[in-house]
Amino acid sequence: MSEKTRVDFWFDPFCPWSWIASRWILEAQKVRDIDVSFHLMSLAILNEDDLPPQLSNPKIMAKVWAPVRVVAAAERAHGSEILGPLYAALGSRIHTGDNKSFGDLLKKDFDEIVAGSLAEVGLPAGLADAVTSEEYQESLRASTDEGLKVPGAVGGVPTIHVNGVAVFGPVLSRIPRGEEAGELWDAALALVSYSDFWEIKRKQPKDLTPDVS
Repeated sequence: MSEKTRVDFWFDPFCPWSWIASRWILEAQKVRDIDVSFHLMSLAILNEDDLPPQLSNPKIMAKVWAPVRVVAAAERAHGSEILGPLYAALGSRIHTGDNKSFGDLLKKDFDEIVAGSLAEVGLPAGLADAVTSEEYQESLRASTDEGLKVPGAVGGVPTIHVNGVAVFGPVLSRIPRGEEAGELWDAALALVSYSDFWEIKRKQPKDLTPDVS
């Protein structure tokens, strides 16, 4: 019997590309022998010295910080097992619905998203206080650094480690389902397992909108 492939998946709840890739890996897990563990990687920390224009507004940054801080608070209080369920609850609220653009995402009420997500997974409502707290910066930085310390890792989400080998991506514009997810996993595993492989990339269309359905 072959051993399961270990996948450590670093995510920021705010990132739609991370959300799509995370749903793909969970779909692939249904049809392939994969052991998935989730970890936090903060977009705000990754970009703190070079914020892109769309993240430079303090009101926008407050929404970037909100979910990742809440997840960090939940992990400290309830352990790493809560990461997957809470990410699913947050992501389904943040990334589904009427998201047609980055602007649509920012129109969402993140206080409501956090409150609903905590309730869904049975966590105390008081964890929402983490939204505006800097108490979890050190643990977020440590988790982010943990994802990047493996040789070959590139700063960004999604970052995955496959049996300890780090890669950025894959970046997908929709969620593969069923056997299609498994076939994409087979291809990704083949590339990651090849020691001399280091990059494959395609130009992103200007009008690309992530399909999170």
